[in-house]
Amino acid sequence: MNDFNIYLYDGSFYNLLNTIEILIKEKIKPNNIINEKYYINDLLSNVYKKTLKTDTLFAQKLKSISLRFYQIIYDVYLSNDQNKELIIYYFILNGLKYGAKIVYLRKLKCVNKALNISHYVHNEVHKLKGFVRFQKLETNFYLAYINPTNNVLEYLAKYFKKRLATESWMIYDIKRNLLSIYTNNKYIIIEVADLEKNKFKFSDDEKIFANLWQTFYKTIAIKQRTNKRCQMNFMPKKYWSYMIEMSDKIAKDNF
Repeated sequence: MNDFNIYLYDGSFYNLLNTIEILIKEKIKPNNIINEKYYINDLLSNVYKKTLKTDTLFAQKLKSISLRFYQIIYDVYLSNDQNKELIIYYFILNGLKYGAKIVYLRKLKCVNKALNISHYVHNEVHKLKGFVRFQKLETNFYLAYINPTNNVLEYLAKYFKKRLATESWMIYDIKRNLLSIYTNNKYIIIEVADLEKNKFKFSDDEKIFANLWQTFYKTIAIKQRTNKRCQMNFMPKKYWSYMIEMSDKIAKDNF
């Protein structure tokens, strides 16, 4: 057994699973598993990279245990939890032991943490489905910016593929420099340079509708019945930056 070892993976989901598969087979309990992009050299630790594989064989095995079990693993991977890799490791380790009933064993610390994180991720997805704001460009593409806590772009892309199936659109996650592009009933997600530095030209119609929407939002507000705490419960402040109706002036007037 190793005393204090850190294991690196390339940041991808399947490479993480392949790394965990080898650790379990070799009966290694890691002190940490870290995305190599974020690893800071630690001279006191032994650092290893166990695999370069990114195949899906182990993923299929996990999926065969139960789809819910596999979904929770993926949700934790998409989260911003600092210990997510270790949580996934122990969740998988126990899943291989207990099978499909693992998702009900909340007394296990790794299960409780995994379920809570999964709920947190989907809760953010649910909120963003209502808070994402698309604006029409001169190119007839629609563009929306998001800045989510978790890496939920894929879930949003799947949702808007159905919701805006006849349009062409882009959603840009500014925190991770990830861009989802949808057209002709297909979407892709790619890494890009900082799009905020680019100046997109909005269509004339978009400018008119944005102004109308802001005017409507301001007009229906009743200052005498303002409840800031209640308003921010339904519309958390962290989502305001890219909501058309929440320009600085309107936010100041109504909040």
